Amino acid sequence: MSDLAQVTRVTARGMITLRGDLTSALMKKAVKALTGQAMPTSGQFFGDATSGVAWMSPDELLLIVPYVDVAKSVAQIDETLKGQHYLAADVSDARSMFSVQGVDANEVLARLCPVDLHVDSFAVGDFRRSRMAQVAAAFWRHDSGFDVICFRSVADYAYGVLNHAAQGEPIGALT
Repeated sequence: MSDLAQVTRVTARGMITLRGDLTSALMKKAVKALTGQAMPTSGQFFGDATSGVAWMSPDELLLIVPYVDVAKSVAQIDETLKGQHYLAADVSDARSMFSVQGVDANEVLARLCPVDLHVDSFAVGDFRRSRMAQVAAAFWRHDSGFDVICFRSVADYAYGVLNHAAQGEPIGALT
């Protein structure tokens, strides 16, 4: 038996839920200023290991920033969007993040999520909210695997199922 991928907990990742009019020029300005990224559309994540932005719903984004910068980032959003209808909330301590890396990382998530993870269907920068075993999760593909987010209250369970799914031999051609 071999490991399909390495599963690690990502500690101290800053996460901000930002809700509002995603077509607003001020909203786009706030996202660009904090993440250096353009506004994503449905199913997209733009960014890297330290900062980025994910499309969560037609009026919701998840901003990824360094943990130490969350309060400053929320204040910057408040200043940029002053007078606009929006919500910016620090959800860093309510969420947990995992990294699933390796040549067969997609096999790990495919065992747990009802999503076509073949690289032709789910490429680098693609983002999905789904079920992972019995819990709500969100994930995106990057060059070396996936980042996965879930609620902190189910983090130990999620870590366990990810590690269990990472055991064994590949079962399909998902690369």
